Amino acid sequence: MVRGLKTGRTITVVSILLFVLLSFLLFKTEPRPSTASGDSRPLVLFCAAGMRLPIEEIRQAFEEECGVRVDVQYGGSNTLLNQMQVSRKGDLYLAADRAYVERARALGLIREILPIASMMPVIAVPEGNPKRIWSIAQLLEPGVRLALGNPDQAAIGKAAREALTRSGHWEEIAAQAHRNGVFKPTVPDVANTVKIGSVDAGIIWSATAGQIDGIDGVRVPELETASSLITVGVAADTTASVDALNFARYLTGSNRGLEVFRKLGYDPVDGDAWSEKAEVTFFAGSVNRRGLGAAIQRFEQREGVRVNTVFNGCGILTAHMRTIRTDGEFPDAYMACDQYYLDAVADLFDEGTQISKTRIVIVVAEGNPKKIMTLEDLARPGIRLAIGQPEQCTIGVLSRKLLESVGLYDRLLKTNVVTQTPTSAMLVPAITTGAADAVLAYRTDTIAEADRVDAILIDSPLAKAVQPFAVSRESDQHLLAMRLFETIAEARTAFEAAGFDWLLEEDAQP
Repeated sequence: MVRGLKTGRTITVVSILLFVLLSFLLFKTEPRPSTASGDSRPLVLFCAAGMRLPIEEIRQAFEEECGVRVDVQYGGSNTLLNQMQVSRKGDLYLAADRAYVERARALGLIREILPIASMMPVIAVPEGNPKRIWSIAQLLEPGVRLALGNPDQAAIGKAAREALTRSGHWEEIAAQAHRNGVFKPTVPDVANTVKIGSVDAGIIWSATAGQIDGIDGVRVPELETASSLITVGVAADTTASVDALNFARYLTGSNRGLEVFRKLGYDPVDGDAWSEKAEVTFFAGSVNRRGLGAAIQRFEQREGVRVNTVFNGCGILTAHMRTIRTDGEFPDAYMACDQYYLDAVADLFDEGTQISKTRIVIVVAEGNPKKIMTLEDLARPGIRLAIGQPEQCTIGVLSRKLLESVGLYDRLLKTNVVTQTPTSAMLVPAITTGAADAVLAYRTDTIAEADRVDAILIDSPLAKAVQPFAVSRESDQHLLAMRLFETIAEARTAFEAAGFDWLLEEDAQP
């Protein structure tokens, strides 16, 4: 017993040292996916008209830095959505409110969604506010000329309608615009109508009011309930996904596009740090390898980024996490073999989302020559048992809990356990090579050897492992890691083919 524990600690130290070396070699020698789309044509961006000022500055900077031209078509958010739906053209769609981009995704037009910045509606008045308009009630006074965005064309019109419907003012405000004013298709049209004096007031975005000389913005509580999140989406069927997503990352980069939005009076989100050769580091428990492989490859190809994936026993991975905090080494995302090993580093990651589960089974040689049917049978004299090392891998921890629940763990360690492996991947080979008569392993690890081994189900609620995905709290690639999650969330077929049971609910977020 003492010798076994001491050996386990020795294996842990050696494994961690090997892990560091192998990780270094992996990061340095794996081929990098292409960062060019292979499509030399310009990108086409459908963009809300009110975003012209920041977008033009960002577009020009991107073209100079990355050498990819971006052609922009400006218009009302809803108008552009209708055009995109009819034409099925365009690589990106930027709307003044996330609801439009979500609708585009529901229609199958958009795949990835990246948030940019928030803003809220305000009352726009000529500079100096000559009519002394300070409230929604004053907009309803006789003779006040009012300009509004058309709710069926522009995000500002939709936002104003929603906010003022909640406050009970919309019908009167809309009637006032019909009597003494005008509805416009875009927010710049509303702002310019106010600026030239054609109307006494309008409703525009707070950031727009700060960008146009000759008008002032007046904040009122009724409109503050309609905060809007500017969002960009990447077309699902774009033939230039690498360039399109690179521009989207540039646009939403904390060190690129978001600096422009902040300068112009928007409230930007916490975006990722942009680099042309983006990378995300992903630690994953060994059990996940078969389910994840194709999804990671698809993600790299569409995004044009590199995923530095490290598979190992979760005990080894979490121990390594506690020793590394340098840039580029600590994982941006982590998918554990079981919730136990995400809970062990809960202070380092977001809450996480459970994706799948797999059974723990007794694995024996084909035909079950030792007639092993239950956990109790593992304790029979002469039965050679292999289990995972609990200090190094999830299967070891879960096997210990399972055997302790029936009072067998300590007894088996003394009499029947012939080896403890550092990862789950090393257990089934103990059966196929004849080194053990039985192992406790994941059902997923038996699939590849189905013609050489039998899997015996265990009647216990503890005979399972649940695989959660989480993003690091300190990652500067948080949004990129979340898009990796979205790609994994589409891999249900691959996970089920590998022997997992699917747990993820539709539209779940990590």
